[in-house]
Amino acid sequence: MVAATTENPSFELNAALLSRCKVFVLKRLTAEALESIICRAEKLLGRTLPVTKDAREQLKAMADGDGRYLSNMLEALFDLPDRDLTAGPLAVEKMLTVVARRPAVYDKDREGHYNLISAVHKSLRGSDPDAGLYWVARMMTAGEDPKYIFRRLTRFAVEDVGLADPNALTQAVAAWEAYERLGSPEGDLALAQLVVYLATAPKTISVYKAWGTAVRMAKETGSLMPPMNILNAPTKLMKELGYSEGYEYDPETENGFSGANYFPAEMGRKKIYHPIERGFEREIVKRIAYWDRLRKELEDGRR
Repeated sequence: MVAATTENPSFELNAALLSRCKVFVLKRLTAEALESIICRAEKLLGRTLPVTKDAREQLKAMADGDGRYLSNMLEALFDLPDRDLTAGPLAVEKMLTVVARRPAVYDKDREGHYNLISAVHKSLRGSDPDAGLYWVARMMTAGEDPKYIFRRLTRFAVEDVGLADPNALTQAVAAWEAYERLGSPEGDLALAQLVVYLATAPKTISVYKAWGTAVRMAKETGSLMPPMNILNAPTKLMKELGYSEGYEYDPETENGFSGANYFPAEMGRKKIYHPIERGFEREIVKRIAYWDRLRKELEDGRR
C-alpha cells in the first residue's frame, strides 16, 4: 500500500498503523530546485524565460516551494505573444500582471497553523521582536483569526513573562480590546505593539512552575483540612469546637505579618513559589526574604 497525504501522519494515523509504515516526508522545494525546473523548461522549449533577473527571483518566491504552481506560471509566461515582449524581458511589475499572486499555504486547523504559532511563541520567548513580528504577520496575511493570536499572546503574557513584568498581562488585554474596537487594518498596530512588548519584556516561568507544583500537591494530599485557626466560626458550636481560635489578624500585628501557618497541619509549610532575580520579581524576592526573616523571628520568640 502506498498512500499520500498533506496531513501530519503523527496526528492522523493511529499508532498501530503508523508502526507498520515507512514515512517519507516530502518537503517544500528549495530555491535551487525551483531554478532547476525553470532551466528544464527553458531547455525543453529552446528559449529563455522572458523575464528580468529580479522577476525570475520573484517568480520563485511566489511559487512558495510548489513546483506544480511554478510550472503553471511558467506556462503563462512562455505563452505570451511576441507583441507583449517588444520592450524586452518583463520586469517584476509587468510579470505580476501576467501571473496570479498565490496566497500563502496555510490551513487554520492543520499542521501549518501549529507550526507558525509555535514559531511565534519561540521567537517571543527568545526575545526576538523582529522574528515575532514576521511570524505574526505571516499568520495574519494567511487569514488567521486575530482572536486566536491574541488569545495565545495573552497566555504568553502570563506563562512566559509572568511576574517579571506584571504589566504584560495588562498590555495584552488592552491591545486585544483596542483591536476589537478598531478592527483591521488600524487595529493591526495594537497587535504589533503587543508582539514587540512581549518579546522585549523580561521572562520568568516561576508562577507557571509554582502552579504545576500546587496542582500536584493538591492531588496528592486529598482532603486535608485547613488549620483550625484560619477557619471561620459563624456559629456558637463552631467556636466551642475551636474554629478560628488563635487566629491573628495580620494587618493589626506590629509588622502587618503574623507568620502563621496556612497549610494543613499534616503538611507543614511548603515552598512552592520560587521567584527569580529578574524584572519585577526582584522586588518579590526581597519581600519574601523579609517575610521569611520575620517568620523565623516570630517562631523563635514563641519558643
